[in-house]
Parts: sequence; structure tokens; C-alpha cells
Amino acid sequence: MYLVIVAVMSSAIGGYLAARLRTKWTSVHTNEVFFRDTAHGLVAWAFATVLSASVLSAAATYIVSGAVAGTAATASIAARNVDPTQVYVDRLFRTDTGTAPATPPTGQPAATGNNEAVRAEVTRLLAASFSDTNDLTPADRTYVARLVATQTGLPQAEAERRVNEVVAQAKEAADRARRGAAKLAFWMTAALLFGAFAASLAAVEGGQLRDGTWEGQRLVPRPWR
Repeated sequence: MYLVIVAVMSSAIGGYLAARLRTKWTSVHTNEVFFRDTAHGLVAWAFATVLSASVLSAAATYIVSGAVAGTAATASIAARNVDPTQVYVDRLFRTDTGTAPATPPTGQPAATGNNEAVRAEVTRLLAASFSDTNDLTPADRTYVARLVATQTGLPQAEAERRVNEVVAQAKEAADRARRGAAKLAFWMTAALLFGAFAASLAAVEGGQLRDGTWEGQRLVPRPWR
């Protein structure tokens, strides 16, 4: 609603000024004047939209980069960017107090719950799977659960339950992000449409005031005189 209100108010002011400050057209039919004023409002709205998009894109990039940097600093990792997938990997390999890692197969190093190679592999699996299907395949779930059991000392059934919970959390977060993006896109489109209408309407008002033909009742072309 804020986007729509701001778009309507700003577009109306721009359209009104675009028509109000023009010179008076003489020997021009009132229908043509009506059309030209509407076009003036649309042109003013289009120019403002392009200008605003250019400025806001640069500002949004700066704000997002600053927010990421601030979050990283709070988490004591300001020196590098953080992949959101790592948060879910942390939850997968969180070691419960008093739980010892399971004994690894013969010939493999002892698990400590913080094996960087294993964590990196799971991070890649999550990123690739969610990028394609927004889920883990059954084979990947079983494999990740086995890695979690080995690294954290959890029973296989408990590890599978943890994997299912973390995957469900990741899917819910991805769905929320998609719904938020869809809502933002819808309201941005609505704001643009309402802004274009407001600019055209206000331009007609401004033009009629400039020509002295405004009667304050309805916005229609005046009869030919």
C-alpha cells in the first residue's frame, strides 16, 4: 500500500506539472488537447520511472551489500561472504553435548563433527539440489543422513530425522522467499499502473487549468468552440 500511495502521489504531481507548465495551444481541437495532456502525463511518469529504477537499483545494491557485511560482522565472519546453505549444514552437524562421534569404518580418520571436507560436500549437495528441485533426492537424503550419523554419533534413524527436519526448514525458507518476491513484484506492478493512471489524470487537470477550461466536475474533452 505504501508503494501504491507514493507512486500515485508522486506521479500525479509530475503529470500535473508537466501539463500545467506547458504553453497554451491555440487553434487546437479540445480532443487533441486532451490527448496531448494525457501523453504529457505518461511521458513524465515514464521518465520518472526510468530515473527511479536507475537510482534505486544502485541504492538497493549498496544496501544489500551493507546488510550482508553487517550480518557477517555480527557473526564474526566479516572477512568473507557467508553462503546461507552453511547455516543448514551447521544444523545438520551440530553435536549434542555428551554424544561421541560414531566409530568410522576401518581405514578412515576418526570423525570429529567438524570435518570440513564432509561439510563442503553436503553444502554442495544442498545448493545443487535446491537449485534444481528445491529438495534432496532420496539417495542424497540417505547419504547425508549417513554422514551426519558418522560425524555426530547419532543413530541412523535420528540422523535421518534431523536431515528431514533441516530440509523441511530450508524448503520453508525458500518458499517464504519466493512468496515474498511474488508479492513484491505484484505490488510494484500495481504501483506502476496506478502511477501511470494518476499521472495521466493529473495532467489533464493541469492542462485544463492552464487553458481555463476546467469546470471541476468531470474530466472529458470540452466541446469545440
